[in-house]
Amino acid sequence: MLFYRAFGGKLPRMAASMYIVVEGEDPGFDIFVNGRSLARHEDALEKLALRQGVKPLIEFFSADENSMSLLIEEGAGNQELIQRLPPPQWYSPDDGLITVQALVRALEDEPQQLGSEGEQVLSELLEYRKVLEKTKSRDLRWHLAVSWR
Repeated sequence: MLFYRAFGGKLPRMAASMYIVVEGEDPGFDIFVNGRSLARHEDALEKLALRQGVKPLIEFFSADENSMSLLIEEGAGNQELIQRLPPPQWYSPDDGLITVQALVRALEDEPQQLGSEGEQVLSELLEYRKVLEKTKSRDLRWHLAVSWR
């Protein structure tokens, strides 16, 4: 969370994508989810998660050297942070599924509460759910990372 706190607890306002990293070299399944809509609506999703009584998605974030290096290449971030990064934190897919399922339930009937991209946010959450279910079935752990472009 050191990286996350370095930006005041919010994602930097660049073209960001929130994506799932599964522990290990190759989990044996596709983990790709675009995640751009999720990143753009991170503030609203955090508030929605808190209203639902679940942990916000961003709390599953864990910075790694790759994501920090890319951020620094884009002109943001601090080189010193890379040397102070703790090892990646890994989370149970069950914990992530609790959050994702609560967000899906909250948005299913009314995705427009997040504006014109509500349907896309819901679609990305459904993809997260599939990835986390596969992660769980293989007894692996995961965390969120952020890519900037």
